[in-house]
Amino acid sequence: MKRLLLATDAWHPQVNGVVRVLDRLRRETPAFGLEIDVVSPEGFRSLPLPTYGEIKLALCSPSDIGRRIEETAADYIHIPTEGPIGMAARRWCRREGRGFTTSFHTRFPEYLASRLPVPPDLTYAWLRRFHNAARATLVSTPRLAEELKGRGFTKTAIWPRAIDTDVFCPGEPAALGFPGPIFLYVGRVAVEKSIEKFLELDLPGTKVVVGDGPQRIELERRYPEVRFLGVHVGEDLVKLYRAADVFVFPSRTDTLGLVSIEAMGCGVPVAAYPVTGPIDVIGESGAGICDEDLRAAALAALDIPKDVCRARALEFNWPTSAGAFVSVVEAANKPLAEAC
Repeated sequence: MKRLLLATDAWHPQVNGVVRVLDRLRRETPAFGLEIDVVSPEGFRSLPLPTYGEIKLALCSPSDIGRRIEETAADYIHIPTEGPIGMAARRWCRREGRGFTTSFHTRFPEYLASRLPVPPDLTYAWLRRFHNAARATLVSTPRLAEELKGRGFTKTAIWPRAIDTDVFCPGEPAALGFPGPIFLYVGRVAVEKSIEKFLELDLPGTKVVVGDGPQRIELERRYPEVRFLGVHVGEDLVKLYRAADVFVFPSRTDTLGLVSIEAMGCGVPVAAYPVTGPIDVIGESGAGICDEDLRAAALAALDIPKDVCRARALEFNWPTSAGAFVSVVEAANKPLAEAC
């Protein structure tokens, strides 16, 4: 059994899509001959990330991470985040001549630009330098790979994402008691998610928001008719998905949008903008509507059958995702002579 060290700034107790993906990946890869050890902010002194208090920035050095790598006797090293742990792991690998792979999960340049006057091109230049030192940068879709290639990323490889379709499935919905139809958003309540584009829509029934974040208090005050339910996980979250008639995904910056796939797994159609992420999730399946007129997309999605949504979600399965991850990592770490 080969061993991989995952050097990640995104880990429990954070609640987000990246953590869910990495945690499930760790449980799936042993079936493909790969065990994953994790080095995360846990065990290091840390500082909270401004406006993202649940995200801890570890105070660590390359030598700190190097000791962890050596302790696990890792055959492979994968760096999924560009934070302090990711940067320290990258620096140690380059210093020691160790190959590594990375993955691109978050459009950090757009997130940063939504909060501070920092041009995205400047941040992409830094990210390009970070990722191009890797043997491969894993991305979720061919569309995202092409987009990053246009920005100078040279070694992208496709790692399709997945959800647990046994958990996110049709079944008993939450008894919300709100006037229908129910239009649902699940995710961080923050400016980079463009949630206000959803809240300002003139839609029948009830708009429901599940999640928390720095904008929640302000948006609750400005949109008193919207039902803000806070963070829900596990079966509670699944039942909330099932209670929705349409899942509205207003973000233009997500690289994919796992919450959209989770909604489809529960039989709920998706309404979104026609951008990278939603286009890849919905594809030609008919399980959602992508339109620059988000209101029109939400209303049109009401007519989509649940079984069409479920069928599309089943394509995003963990055996395919974990197997692809292992294959890319192994191929990227072959000796050059063997690779040729």
